[in-house]
Parts: sequence; C-alpha cells; structure tokens
Amino acid sequence: MNDDIRGLTAMRREKAAKMRAKGVDPYPHLFEPTCSSKELLEQWAEMKPGEASEAEARIAGRMMSRRLMGKSAFAHLQDDAGQIQIYVRQNMVGDDAYDDFKTLFDIGDILGVEGTIFRSRMGELTVEAYNVTMLSKALRPLPEKFHGLTDVETRYRQRYLDLIMNREVRDVMETRTRLVRAIQGYMDGRGFLEVETPILQPVYGGAAARPFTTRHNVLDELLYLRISNELYLKRLIVGGMERVYEFSKDFRNEGIDRSHNPEFTMMEAYQAYADYETMMELVENMSAQAVEAAVGSLKTEWQGKPLDWTPPWRRMSMAESIQEATGMDILQCGEAELKAELDQRGVEIPAHVNSWGLLAMELFEAAVERHLFQPTIVYDYPLETSPLAKKKRGDERFVERFEAFVGGMELGNAYSELNDPDDQRARLEAQAVQRERGDDESHMFDEDFIRALEYGMPPTGGIGVGIDRLAMLATNSASIRDVIFFPQMRTHTP
Repeated sequence: MNDDIRGLTAMRREKAAKMRAKGVDPYPHLFEPTCSSKELLEQWAEMKPGEASEAEARIAGRMMSRRLMGKSAFAHLQDDAGQIQIYVRQNMVGDDAYDDFKTLFDIGDILGVEGTIFRSRMGELTVEAYNVTMLSKALRPLPEKFHGLTDVETRYRQRYLDLIMNREVRDVMETRTRLVRAIQGYMDGRGFLEVETPILQPVYGGAAARPFTTRHNVLDELLYLRISNELYLKRLIVGGMERVYEFSKDFRNEGIDRSHNPEFTMMEAYQAYADYETMMELVENMSAQAVEAAVGSLKTEWQGKPLDWTPPWRRMSMAESIQEATGMDILQCGEAELKAELDQRGVEIPAHVNSWGLLAMELFEAAVERHLFQPTIVYDYPLETSPLAKKKRGDERFVERFEAFVGGMELGNAYSELNDPDDQRARLEAQAVQRERGDDESHMFDEDFIRALEYGMPPTGGIGVGIDRLAMLATNSASIRDVIFFPQMRTHTP
C-alpha cells in the first residue's frame, strides 16, 4: 500500500469511527432492495424529461460518482445490473443526513437508497432520495475514474476490483455462464446424465500431464489432483450408465501462458455404442449451439479475424494436414526424414520421442496446429500418442482419435475408446517404459481401471472440451485468464 492510499484509508477509517460515535453502524446487517437499476430503467423507459412519479423504489449499490452542489447532490449507484442516478437534497433527507452524505460518505461506499422516480431535464432517470443508508463503508479508494483499472496483473490479482471498474469483464463472465448452460441443455436434451467424479485420486490418468500432489493425513496416503476425469467416467459406462458427462475442474502442473492455466474446466462426455465419428458430430453441433446461445450468432470474431462456427466443420486426417502445411507425405517418410524436417524447423526433439508416430506428432504440433484458425477436426493420430484409444480400422499405425481446433488452439480431444482390457494393459505397460525413458507426462498404470474393463465396457465414444478456451473464443478474449475469475498467479504480498 503506497503512502497516498494509506493516507486515504486512514481518513476513511476516521469517518467510519465518527459514524459509530453518532450511533450509526457503517456495516448494518440487512437492506432489501425492491428493484435493480435495470428494472427501473426498463419500467420507466417511456418517462419524458422533467416528468416525475410518486412511485417509490428501494435500490442498493456502490457509489461510483458524486457531484455536490451546495444543498443538493447527484450520484450514481452501481449494482449487479448496471448504474442509476440518485438525487439527494438537504430539505428532503434532513440536515444531519445530508451533512453525513457530504462529509462521511465516499465514492466506493455501498449505499441503500429509498426514494421516488423522476427523469431529469437532461433525460436521465433518477431516484430522488428521502433516505440514504450506509451499507458498507469502503476503506480503500477506487482507482481514479478517468484512468480506471488498466494494469493487467492487478486486474487478475484483484478480480473484485476489476469487476467493479470494468463492466466488460462481467459481460465476459456472463457469456461464459451462458455457454455452460447451453452445453448442459444440449447434453441433457440428448439423454446424457450429468455426474460428479473424484478430484482427489490415488492414481491419476486420462491425459499426458504432470499432476499436483497432496497427502491424506488420516489415511497417510499420497493423492493426486486429477488431471482428467476420463477413467472414472469410463467406469460409469462399465456400470451401465450409457451417456454421462461432467464439468470438471482439472489440474495440471504445467506452465502458464495465453491458453494454459494450471486449474481449468473441461466438459467430458462418454456415450456407449458410439465411436469417434459420433463425437465429431457432437462437438460440432454442441459448440455451435452453445456459441449461438451465448453471443447470438454463429459468426464471431477472435483477435481481429472472423470465425464461422456453422457445422459441419472442415475435417482432415493428421497426415493430410501435415502434407498441406509442409508438402511432406508422412505415410511415405521414415524416422530420419521426420527428424530432418524437425531439425530444419529448429524443433528440439525430446529424448523420449523415439518413434515414427511420436516424431509425426511433433511435426504436426510444430507446423500445423497454430494455422488451424477456422473450426477444424483433425483425425487419425499415431498409435503411440494415444494409449486410451482404439486402433484405426484398416491401419493399425493410427488410432481413432481426433482433436478439434479453433483459433489455432486445441478445443477438444476425442476417441473411439479402447475397451479391450488386454490391449489396454499392454498400452499402459508401454507407457511405463516411456516414463522410465524420461517422459514424465506418460500415463500411469491403473490396475483398477483394467479390472473394470475386464467386466466389459461397450463400444464407446468419448470427448473432452476445454470450456475456458471455448469462452475465450466466444468472447474474443486474448488470454485464458480473461475468462477465469481467479487465474493462477505467482504469490504476491499486497
């Protein structure tokens, strides 16, 4: 806290003390508004300048501005729905109350106002107060209104302040909520059941990622924050629940950048008697319906470029996408040629990337992903990249997996789910070998999951969609942190 803010805070504490000395609690227990600013503005939209009504209103909100004019004052209150003007006159509220309003109240205080409605000569709907109540004395001043809160790090760290000062932040978050509700409606309407699975897991799995660890004191066991809920949702499919989905908080111990946050939200869904082509149709239609419900159109913009969410989306195999981007037909290339291409592109090849399929995946990530701006489905990934997916019918070099890309980012990942328990055991054992070679993002071996598969899981299609990224794209937000209320930040002492 700098010296200026420290001094202003001290002055505000003195004002709160003066109120208490007068028998007024600056933090009372209850005030019940009868309407919001938006409701008043809509209800009295036809009122003409200079007109007044005896209709009464009780409103509450944060005082964002104030203009003192001798024995009267105008101010603006901001509530959840917007802002509305209030008018406070000395001969209406009384001498003592008006003096308190002038001397003990500050911008940023939360007030309750009771009054009648009129429209000012300037045309602004206004509540003329006959009673003004302090509901919460703000001890810290808001940022200066003409410059506002613009520092990005402060906005993320103090999201409460960002929400007060920047209405567009709230609009973004409300759009995110509409997206989630639309996805829930889409899934519910197709017979899916929303479920919950464990966040604390004894064995993490379902994705290639490093976990966060914790310890259960009573059990004296190491546990992991889930990196995915996939294996638990598949257990439900084994149990006979044929269509399930979950909005899950997942946690991956990885870096932070424009499209990654260590804590993020996924929507994962699994459908029995389906495959990855079923999931292609689901992700196209679900995403399009959600975006249209949230923003009112299938035509949006992201970072200055138009997006068209209209299904069907473009579809191509990974091999086709690499050939389009590089001219290389990877189906006719060996490991040496792939390594040479990666080296030419300046890609450092990790030690565990030691097979044709893993090298092809590296080339795809380096040469293709960021160019997939319009909604695109890329399917048929190398076998080594996806230990939980079925092998491709007709070509076992690949698995029946696809990823959906929008704006140059992966939006979703889907498989024809592997349900052969012996094949699954062998694949996870191979992942253990990769871990020994230094790939600390390899899948863990989960014996109970194999046991579940041994009881029989029907053919199943599964998909995971990144909700934060979908919200980024729908709201034209440059960073994932813009669509998360409280993004992960380095610890900072205020």
